[in-house]
Amino acid sequence: MPPPSAIDVEAETDTQAATFVERLSINGIRARRSKAPAVSTALATFASSEMFKGSSHGKPKAKRWNHILNRETQSRIGSSLKAASQLLKTPGLISLGGGLPSSRVFPFENLQIKVPKPPNFSEAETRETGVLVDSGKYDAAEGKSLYDIHVAFNYGQATGSIQLLRFVTEHTEIVHHPPYQDWQCCLSVGSTSAFEIALRMFTNRGDYMMTEEYSFCSALETATPMGVKPLGIKIDDEGLLPSHMDYVLTNWCESERGAPKPFFLYTVPTGQNPTGATQSAQRRREIYACAQKHDIYIIEDEPYYFLQMQPYTGPNAPDVPPPSCHEDFLDALVPSLLSMDMDGRVMRLDSFSKVIAPGMRTGWITASAQVVERFVRHSEVSTQHPSGVSQLVLYKLLEDTWGHSGYLDWLMWIRIEYTRKRDNLIHACERYLPRGVASWKKTEAGMFHWIQVDWRRHALAQEQGKGTLDVEEKVWRAAVDRGVLTAKGSWFRAEQDGGEEMCFRTTFAAAGEEDVREAMRRFGETLRVEFGLDEGNGGLRVIQ
Repeated sequence: MPPPSAIDVEAETDTQAATFVERLSINGIRARRSKAPAVSTALATFASSEMFKGSSHGKPKAKRWNHILNRETQSRIGSSLKAASQLLKTPGLISLGGGLPSSRVFPFENLQIKVPKPPNFSEAETRETGVLVDSGKYDAAEGKSLYDIHVAFNYGQATGSIQLLRFVTEHTEIVHHPPYQDWQCCLSVGSTSAFEIALRMFTNRGDYMMTEEYSFCSALETATPMGVKPLGIKIDDEGLLPSHMDYVLTNWCESERGAPKPFFLYTVPTGQNPTGATQSAQRRREIYACAQKHDIYIIEDEPYYFLQMQPYTGPNAPDVPPPSCHEDFLDALVPSLLSMDMDGRVMRLDSFSKVIAPGMRTGWITASAQVVERFVRHSEVSTQHPSGVSQLVLYKLLEDTWGHSGYLDWLMWIRIEYTRKRDNLIHACERYLPRGVASWKKTEAGMFHWIQVDWRRHALAQEQGKGTLDVEEKVWRAAVDRGVLTAKGSWFRAEQDGGEEMCFRTTFAAAGEEDVREAMRRFGETLRVEFGLDEGNGGLRVIQ
């Protein structure tokens, strides 16, 4: 199958905002680059998304966020050494001022990786038709590439390398085309690090952080030691409920709560971890409207955004045809909060962890220029910048080998791969889990499948009056004893009160298809034994 054709430039009018918004195309990138100044290949080159963005004519400027940026953030000054390194590109300058070691003593002469050649992305195809990509120490000086070991393996700017920052800025414009003027991107050391920096920028001890009532446990475990208190907002099949968030904020009593009204929302809109819920476009608009009403700053954590899957059709039904070209693929994605953000009140966290490899520890944020500048000041004295090795590998893959077209081909391919994995797990649930006590929704995106179990039917609840946590521990431990590990729903409770539901998070991302089916068989057997079920008592429902 040949790769999809490039997107044609289309003008779209946002009538609500009364601004002209043009979706950037792959052809548009080529045209823009042909007119732009050459990318500097000097060490530690200063970089900004402003170098690579298109026209922002007619778009509003972002709001200022001085009123919620905390004292630590507002008191940070720029790194003197990072600022001085911007002079290294000066022709004829001999530097004795920086602490950059000479690449002549780096024990690396060449880096070689084998990567897929679009559209042949499977492991087997990569072994047969993949291409070997080389990076030498002085490729830039020799005119072979814009990025090499000499530059990448040395110190760099906290924004990330100019070479990779250009790619992610263009990618962000292709996918989201933010509707305000002064948005920027900045590379991060993955979304966990970016979220920790965001907390340090905006919150103080004693503040509340709104999030889904079941939320990513690492985010909760990051916030809590910092004295930031998670506040669970109710959810439904589409994730966070803006009506409940509005109710909480409208009726907030500072004296009763002992804290100011919350102004900070952390949400995973697509394939939410742990529930797998995906907010519809309308739900996102309602959440954003609520944020505008109460002046809320939003952290949009989107590691699973490109793992939006095909509709589930059932074990014997024909599959829905996948997107046939880049434009269809982009149109099929649920619009992001960033794409709706007229105020610059969204910091979007993107990551290569789920779509390339988590060990890269490289992602990027998109936010207003004011917020990105403060983020950079934090990074300069903490993470410094993402690993140069990771940046170079990503650059050689995304820019020198695939380009934007190949990367979109790859994202379309993994969409189908995850659809197949998801379908296999749902088939197993339908075949092996007892409907009398277990229920689930069909995951639309991400890596997770959320199974709700009616704990009140368990003997511990009915005969001994035990609560959700006791029953959950009993069932979870019994499942482990039968050879299947799931994640307890209580681990993800924003407020550690146990809750009124008992759920288990499962994932279909890593295990093989047969292992997933066997795991569900074991989990189903665990539930039947634990709840005393049989075929005539809400037990096994077998689908041939």
